[in-house]
Amino acid sequence: MTAPGTRTGAIAEDSDDLAVEEALALVRQPKDDSETPVSSPAAPGERHRATPWPQARETAARAVRSAGRRAPVSVSLADALGLVLAAPLDALTDLPSFDTSAMDGWAVAGPGPWEVRDEGVLAGHAQPEPLTDGEAVRIATGARIPADTTAVLRTEHGRSDAQGRLHATREVSHGQDIRPRGQECRNGEQLLPVGTLVTPAVLGLAAAAGYDTVTVVPRPRAEVLVLGDELLTEGLPHDGLIRDALGPMLPPWLRAMGAEVTAVRRLGDDAKALHKALTASDADLVLTTGGTAAGPVDHVHPTLERIGAELLVDGVKVRPGHPMLLARINEDQHLVGLPGNPLAAVSGLITLAEPLLRTLAARPAPEPYTLPLTETVQGHPYDTRLVPVVLRGDRAVPLHYNGPAMLRGIAAADALAVVPPGGAPQGKEAELLDLPWAAAGIGVCFT
Repeated sequence: MTAPGTRTGAIAEDSDDLAVEEALALVRQPKDDSETPVSSPAAPGERHRATPWPQARETAARAVRSAGRRAPVSVSLADALGLVLAAPLDALTDLPSFDTSAMDGWAVAGPGPWEVRDEGVLAGHAQPEPLTDGEAVRIATGARIPADTTAVLRTEHGRSDAQGRLHATREVSHGQDIRPRGQECRNGEQLLPVGTLVTPAVLGLAAAAGYDTVTVVPRPRAEVLVLGDELLTEGLPHDGLIRDALGPMLPPWLRAMGAEVTAVRRLGDDAKALHKALTASDADLVLTTGGTAAGPVDHVHPTLERIGAELLVDGVKVRPGHPMLLARINEDQHLVGLPGNPLAAVSGLITLAEPLLRTLAARPAPEPYTLPLTETVQGHPYDTRLVPVVLRGDRAVPLHYNGPAMLRGIAAADALAVVPPGGAPQGKEAELLDLPWAAAGIGVCFT
């Protein structure tokens, strides 16, 4: 897929063709410095002021920090995965709420041997009759402990004699294999603080503590506007038309980053339709695809100017994805303009959309980490490069087919390597950005 604003030249087919990509990635010159508060001086050959890549990511995160705290919502446990707690998770009861057996076996009272009752004690049943010294009763894991029980004798540690009396085959200590009431927590005790990410284990703890719902920071809402008259939604490319790769790719990618995708709209190269869509949207984040350069059908910049949006980032010193942008439509709504080339759009997602969505969702930033590269990676003279890699043991293997219009490399990748200007030699430690599904599986949104 090609950005609508890049139809006048060839597409860089690989990282070697950086000069071509530069020529295609030009963004219009801002009118004055006030339009680019986070920009940096242009490198030789550039016609606009682009923002350094690390600064662009911080700008995206900071853009929504100043907004008022989003109102917490109460959601069912089934809908809470990947969200962040907006209220502490306090124990609603003692855990366990009664003395329970930790093992299958016998509840015994006093020293053995023991006479065994005929009836047993099962989990989920009412309080059993108390035991007397020298008495035992069959008991299941999780069942309530009869009053006056000394210990639980595991099934494999007991034997019966000819008279049916129970004997222990090893020493029995007082309280053995009994989970006393409140062993894990007491009623009212804080289990997890505000800001905790809801993982499957958190859901289990909340359920065990008696919760049906939890109070969380709401999921950010995102809307995708697919631009370009040349895009097909099905079938093979033909007659100058190409398949839309971003329409199918962006919504699940955004969900994996924690967003609720409210709509995907295909607008073509229509300035009026873009204006109408932007002014009607109620999403927290609007993403556009293509149209971020200065060609005759690149309507993103003029439309943002028309609606009075504040341009926060206008071009980023990163390859691919140089002509991405970030704008504040109003206090509670932002727009990320993605380049139309597929891998360049991925770069825009990672650079601008991910920090913004993460901050809106109150999720912590992932801990940075590095691995050595297995081979030399060519760099851009002035810009950061994001290169798909696979992880093999303690090393990162750069993937080919990493040109701005290519998805073949990223489709096989575990992460993106951050390659500084000038490149990175073999063995150099490179910062890695995990793809949201690489460690936890497709559809998981809390990585």
